[in-house]
Amino acid sequence: MVDAPRPFRELCAEHGIAVTHQRQVLYETMQGMPGHPSPEEVFAAVKQRIPSISLATVYKNIHLFVESGVFRELSMHHGTLRVEMNREPHHHLVCSVCKRVADLDGGEDHGLQLDPVPARLHGGFLVERVSMDVIGICTACQNRVN
Repeated sequence: MVDAPRPFRELCAEHGIAVTHQRQVLYETMQGMPGHPSPEEVFAAVKQRIPSISLATVYKNIHLFVESGVFRELSMHHGTLRVEMNREPHHHLVCSVCKRVADLDGGEDHGLQLDPVPARLHGGFLVERVSMDVIGICTACQNRVN
């Protein structure tokens, strides 16, 4: 479940971000996108509302949102930046064919442990969050093969 969007100005004030029209459109667009959009997907959607926006501006502002804690980076190993807007504990389903990423609801018992998250692991590694990727083939890709 994705958190309900908060008023953009309030969110920016809380995270120390200057309010701009481009950032507001980017935030609103991302909140309305399903799944875990890449910067390129966000760019294509935002360009519908701001035709003059550049891909570099989209990347810069997504990184600002991630660094300030507005959004989270999904994973550092999926080949491209993916943005996580769902703040609830959950795992991910990753298709090994099309690379689509979908949430695996943390509220359901899938036999995959989410909580409790240990504060530190062996060797003093400080845990910020736990996220597990379940790799497989999505239904759409299975249907294309058959």
